[in-house]
Amino acid sequence: MSFRIDPRLPLTGEVRRILTDEIGKAVGHLETAREKPEQGLHKCRKRLKSVRALLRLVRSGDEPFCQTENECYKQVSALLAGPREATALIETVDRLADAFPEQSAGGGLDPVRERLVLRQHELHAGPGLDAAINAAIAACREGLERIDRLALPDQPEQAADILADGARATLRRAKKALDKAESRGQGDDFHDLRKATKTHSMHLSLLGRLWPTPIKARRKAVDKLGEQLGELHDVFVMRALLAAEGEPLGPADETRLLSKLLKRSEKSLAKACLADAADLFGDSPKRSAKKLARKARDDLAGPQEEAKAA
Repeated sequence: MSFRIDPRLPLTGEVRRILTDEIGKAVGHLETAREKPEQGLHKCRKRLKSVRALLRLVRSGDEPFCQTENECYKQVSALLAGPREATALIETVDRLADAFPEQSAGGGLDPVRERLVLRQHELHAGPGLDAAINAAIAACREGLERIDRLALPDQPEQAADILADGARATLRRAKKALDKAESRGQGDDFHDLRKATKTHSMHLSLLGRLWPTPIKARRKAVDKLGEQLGELHDVFVMRALLAAEGEPLGPADETRLLSKLLKRSEKSLAKACLADAADLFGDSPKRSAKKLARKARDDLAGPQEEAKAA
């Protein structure tokens, strides 16, 4: 089923439909994760991000419901974060090897990668993962039973304002994170920018033709930025592990090359992310939301007027 709000139908029904579909698919991916953790956990967390993005988009229409459910799926995602991160760190080492083939040709990254593979295996094979999957499935199924409690205003003008409010909040969050990342350049600032970028990407999908400007090029640019910010986040995570006590990635003589390549990767990724984010989020969130509200009112009202005339 489509991950897009149909303007011809009442908003409450559309949001309930999408929530049901996304949460149901998340449960299916969790079942897959029992046999294929790398694939199932990643896909499940993507579905949960979609659910949370939708809840943020319509939050002003039913704040108690959206806030409670958002917190629920945030906790579910946290249950699965460790095992998924273990895979992401291996992927980070592989990206570094591809990006710097000459420096890594001598196998300088191999000891770290071997430790990360062992860590991944321990997390995926242990009883903790099965318990986390069971808890996540139970929480999602309980969430499915609560969906019919959602009640949003379905009148075109009110529905348009709700969607515009949600889109504006995410654009404002992205602009704030961008300003901090430009001035401070801390990992948390880029992480906040990444989360806002991912949410905005999902809002573009949900709003479809309701967005006031051509969506295809913007969606492509937003997804590219999201991928870059994801890679940068993994770099920050790995650098933090290098600085942690106990040398979890190995002794200094085995991680020297990794440390050097991470610094180089961080510098280039941060520069690219700031430039692309400035292009996407440099405009006023308030102005963008006003354009969205005007177009949404027209598009949402049109089908209802046609129904009355018929």
